Amino acid sequence: MSGFSVQVVIDCQDPHVLADWWAETLRWTVEPQDEAFIRSMIDQGFATDADTRRHEGKLVWREGAAINAAEGDGSPRIYFQQVPESKSAKNRLHLDVRTGDEDTAAIRDALVARGATVLHEGRQGPHTWVTLADPEGNEFCV
Repeated sequence: MSGFSVQVVIDCQDPHVLADWWAETLRWTVEPQDEAFIRSMIDQGFATDADTRRHEGKLVWREGAAINAAEGDGSPRIYFQQVPESKSAKNRLHLDVRTGDEDTAAIRDALVARGATVLHEGRQGPHTWVTLADPEGNEFCV
């Protein structure tokens, strides 16, 4: 019996914009959406135009977008799901972005320039990190 796979889901107000932001941050790929399939779902009555929107000139599902570590690989995958409310409390789960030997300060500065907010810096023995919030306020560490 094989193990299960896991998808991380992040609630947000604009899943396509946040998926783009995180794909650039992680050097991942936004999962493409199939406009012909979406149109066929509308034509068959399984969806309506209200279930869709245009993002970057393409027809996409309004309520979600996903990113992958490698195009077409399917794993790992982060799904951004539209919710009506904005974030109001600290996350109970967060992502740790592991950057290897790259300069953490330079990465932090680049993320801030793209809309992240520095929340605090931490240290445990020789290990240091910075906790940030993405443009919608979701905490993560680098």
